[in-house]
Amino acid sequence: MRRVAAALVLVVLLAGVMAFWPRAAPSTGAWLAAARLEPRYERVEGLRLRYVRRGRGPTVVLLHGIASSLYTWKDVLPGLATTHDVIALDFPGFGGSDLAPGLSAEGLRNAVVGLLDRLAIPRTRLVGNSLGGAVACLVAARQPWRVSGLVLIDAAGFRMDAESRPALLRALGGMLGSAVELLPRPRPLVALGLRQVFHDQTRITREKIDEYEAPLLRPGALATLRALLNTPAPSAAEFEVMLGGVRAPTLVIWGAEDRWIPVADAERFAAAIPGARRVVFPACGHMPQEERPEETLRLVEEFLATSSDSREEG
Repeated sequence: MRRVAAALVLVVLLAGVMAFWPRAAPSTGAWLAAARLEPRYERVEGLRLRYVRRGRGPTVVLLHGIASSLYTWKDVLPGLATTHDVIALDFPGFGGSDLAPGLSAEGLRNAVVGLLDRLAIPRTRLVGNSLGGAVACLVAARQPWRVSGLVLIDAAGFRMDAESRPALLRALGGMLGSAVELLPRPRPLVALGLRQVFHDQTRITREKIDEYEAPLLRPGALATLRALLNTPAPSAAEFEVMLGGVRAPTLVIWGAEDRWIPVADAERFAAAIPGARRVVFPACGHMPQEERPEETLRLVEEFLATSSDSREEG
């Protein structure tokens, strides 16, 4: 924790220096056009949610992690769309969706279900990374009739309480988070976070930093993130009991070198969800869909092909 606190102090100093060398806001979104994706919007519980949709076939919904956006699926979405109707959304408070006070994991679950209702999708497969994995589990457990398949990629859930979170997130939820909200640019903080979640540091490109920083430049975005971090969350014991209600076929994918959520949690998910299968990628961090997209896509496609459901909308 002291090491992270020292790093954040350095981030604050760097950001202060950056204030004397103004830089234009990052240019983002070129990947959407390259992937032939056009942002769409739906209003759910008074909030405007951004999403993209591509492909035909059984529906698959992709859910991103904390401080992320639908950008995280850039390298797997086009391939998955060759055989599926793929929807990737920005949670409230993230990406291009409306900011929202009082966010919680249950609130994010309601947003997912609300979007499915708006799009008239009664049943689907869910793929979630990190926080998105925890939200996918909540949907699958609370409304099992709506989920025909579940893919959890380095999913949160067992470490949602403040004491169990990654040190960087604990610091952001505390006093240092208040200081970060005053920074002219969060770019050094974004770069620090990406260095922690990627094992292969060569994957951290300028484009990637731009795409992760841009949503945080919106007024109130960092405050919204901090508020979510300070919202009470289920304990590990409560979450484990909840997982017993998941009935969908489940694939658990994990990076062996995940520094945010240890690989031991992959086994916890596999043990708690009846019939779940576990796959661990060596030399991979917290976001296999970005660090090992080809292998991730292959695994997800193989899993979805074996968990078909004639009741799904195609």
